[in-house]
Amino acid sequence: MCRWMAYYGDPILADELLFQPVHSVIDQSLHARLGPNTTNGDGFGIGWYGEGKTPAVFKNILPAWNDRNLRELAGQIRTPLLFAHVRASTGTPVERSNCHPFRYGQWLWMHNGLIGGFLRLKRDLVMAVDPALYPAIEGSTDSEVLFFLALTFGLADDPPGAVARAVGLVEEIARRHGVPHPVQMTVATSDGECVWIFRYSSVGPPRSLFYSTDITQIRDLHPELESLRRLGPTTRFVVSEPMRDLTGAWNELPEGSYGVVHDGRYDLHAFVPVHAP
Repeated sequence: MCRWMAYYGDPILADELLFQPVHSVIDQSLHARLGPNTTNGDGFGIGWYGEGKTPAVFKNILPAWNDRNLRELAGQIRTPLLFAHVRASTGTPVERSNCHPFRYGQWLWMHNGLIGGFLRLKRDLVMAVDPALYPAIEGSTDSEVLFFLALTFGLADDPPGAVARAVGLVEEIARRHGVPHPVQMTVATSDGECVWIFRYSSVGPPRSLFYSTDITQIRDLHPELESLRRLGPTTRFVVSEPMRDLTGAWNELPEGSYGVVHDGRYDLHAFVPVHAP
């Protein structure tokens, strides 16, 4: 599978998010603790918002821990919203187009998990993508197809509803093909203003996902940590694994739920796939 992190808050150097934490997403690319794979070395990607509404992305098929360009860039990128993803392929090729995050217009998307039996379902799923969106699909992953299904179902207008309909469609097509329990996912998506996060599985526990406590509370609990003082009051992290073992700093996103990160707040709700009649 994969590991990922999302940052929302005051502008900050990417280096402070990617490399400086003890158990950063870069460290997780080598030493993941909570996923099925210890090593996530099948490429990586970062996406961030800077000037204008369209985010920038940087991806490579090298392992994240071994890319000198990433370290160089991380010391120069200052952003209020950053996605980072380290990949462990579930069967599709290791190539740049298959690295997360995926981008369409002002939207970013990254995923940990899989669509079970994807090769059996792929044709029907791809045929359900809006023909106007189809040419923008660059890679061959289930994650990117899920993104474009969400775009097809109105991600720009109603992100939770669009993802619910996309997941419902995957489950319905899987049922027709006799594929049990097809969806395993944690997902983050953003339009540059908000971040939406999802944790869901068709059966069994979903992959791990945590969100950070209010930064003022963390500072009160850990006044000895100088690094916390550099974080602004709206700072929020969402991570596959906690980046540091800090008492009271991390909360597990409940199974079958989604959240919205905006203005330094989390709004949490139940997530239920919508199946077409």
